[in-house]
Amino acid sequence: MNREIEVQAKFGWGMLILDIALYVILIAVPAGVAGEAAKLGRHVNLPSSTMIMLVIAEALFALAAAYVTKGFFMLQPNQAAVLLLFGRYKGTVKQEGFLWTNPFYTRMKVSLRLRNLNGEKLKVNDHAGNPIEIAAVVVWKVENAFAACFEVDDYQSYVTIQSESAIRHLASSYPYDSWEEKESEVSLRGNIDEVSAALEKELQTRLDKAGVKVLEARLSHLAYAPEIAEAMLKRQQAGAVIAARKKIVEGAVSMVRMALDQLSAEHVVEFDEERKAAMVSNLLVILCGETNAQPVINAGTLYH
Repeated sequence: MNREIEVQAKFGWGMLILDIALYVILIAVPAGVAGEAAKLGRHVNLPSSTMIMLVIAEALFALAAAYVTKGFFMLQPNQAAVLLLFGRYKGTVKQEGFLWTNPFYTRMKVSLRLRNLNGEKLKVNDHAGNPIEIAAVVVWKVENAFAACFEVDDYQSYVTIQSESAIRHLASSYPYDSWEEKESEVSLRGNIDEVSAALEKELQTRLDKAGVKVLEARLSHLAYAPEIAEAMLKRQQAGAVIAARKKIVEGAVSMVRMALDQLSAEHVVEFDEERKAAMVSNLLVILCGETNAQPVINAGTLYH
């Protein structure tokens, strides 16, 4: 619920002049009486009614001066003050500088500056059930000072706990990696931007109640848990080897086809199907093999 009411406080310089004037009067009246007595050279006996009025006036000026003095406060840029009057919310001041407001207001200062939450590494299971380690950095700030102060008990602790909960939910919603059979699937490792956007959206939904705005949320750490890291590394390496072999075979087949087409087009040599098969076999062995090919001299023919 957004109940924040932004109010304007008075600038404090005018009230400061009034406060100084009250203190001057408070000091000047007794000093004036004492000065008159000094001029006359004797103790001045004032009527009792006059003394009572003088004491009352002094007390009123003292109370007024104290009242004005207590109303001064300062706000820095990107800082707000939530005003309460005997437990009732009266508004939020967001203007900066030397200010004055009702001295009976209780002022609760709240920072509106950007803050970083560097989350700790969490051990959770991804969508495929694999244990992983994950952490995130969240950039946030208080946007609604009323909600931050009164909708939750401690908004900083609320941000920390809800961020951890959102990261755990995010990790369980996506697999760590998308393998060849599921290349179109969104994964934590392969789709950083999409995952970060999903995390930011979920965090904003959770932290709206505390008057907090999430400006950015990104993963700062992502790895398999130590107990399966070696096995997953072997799987990644196997996938890389298969992908590399696939590219090599595709290139070799293309080169063999190009060689046969060029030899046939230029009438360099005529091959029957059996000789073509033998040449294709030799070329594929040469192009796909990991070691250098060793020439073999054939003294006969394919038929003898």
